[in-house]
Amino acid sequence: MKLSVPGRVTATAVAATLLAGTALLTTGTAAGAASAPDVRLAAAPDLPVANVKAHLTQLQSIATANGGNRAHGRTGYRASLDYVKAKLDAAGFTTTIQQFTASSRTGYNLIADWPGGDTNQVIMAGSHLDSVTAGAGINDNGSGSAAVLEIALAVSRAQYQPTKHLRFAWWGAEELGMVGSKYYVNNLSSANRARVKGYLNFDMIGSPNPGYFVYDDDPTIERTFKDYYAGIGVATEIETEGDGRSDHAPFKNVGIPVGGLFSGADYIKTAAQAAKWGGTSGRAFDRCYHSSCDTTANIDDTALDRNSDAAAYAVWELSK
Repeated sequence: MKLSVPGRVTATAVAATLLAGTALLTTGTAAGAASAPDVRLAAAPDLPVANVKAHLTQLQSIATANGGNRAHGRTGYRASLDYVKAKLDAAGFTTTIQQFTASSRTGYNLIADWPGGDTNQVIMAGSHLDSVTAGAGINDNGSGSAAVLEIALAVSRAQYQPTKHLRFAWWGAEELGMVGSKYYVNNLSSANRARVKGYLNFDMIGSPNPGYFVYDDDPTIERTFKDYYAGIGVATEIETEGDGRSDHAPFKNVGIPVGGLFSGADYIKTAAQAAKWGGTSGRAFDRCYHSSCDTTANIDDTALDRNSDAAAYAVWELSK
């Protein structure tokens, strides 16, 4: 996350009993009768947090092998992009690498489209893939990047067929001021901008002393996340720590509905927040923010699990 002041935050959840009734109304199948599962109406998956963590392990290994970071214009960034792209290509996505220049270095965005759905109604989920030069950037923002990747792979495993078209994105040079996402949005025609009906942003979702923050931007997206978290009994707060300082901002600035989740950066957790969420009051949500200690040891598994599942839920709900 790119911040001129400390921080960021967001959250959501699931309801499963609706599925059977919805399938019955849609298919007319009587209770007890055998029928093929309707992948279009399938409930959002419970993402295995082990899968998300496996992606983080790979990003850590990439950083370790490339000077300790995955920053814009460095070999670790391109290796990270190649890792994500290979997974998506094998899963049946149509991938595109978008190239730009920032600070005299070449940068890249990775865009992945899932075949099918109404391309006049696009739902996007994205995260920045770059780290700062100081470290591997596993919470900021390996966490969001790994979750978005695992959601995309879950779409493929389920052969999910939503009404709307799904597009996933991994942005370059966010840490230099959302350069990659600005480049993407600025190069969309007005017609293609109008086709994007929602952009979901995931930047830092596994903070080691986590909070559960939801962006208060588009009301429908915000409510989707809040409903998920209410369903699992986790309180949320509105994200204010780094409002407008991540990759949703370029989308919002051109009128595209946005939302997202955040688990906190270097703001200090209050006693009230610790009472609500656990963790340690008087300590930053992420003491390793933009530091060399932002490694795989800098992740709270529960926060990563909850936020990944909330993100998947929102993708499924908003693309129906």
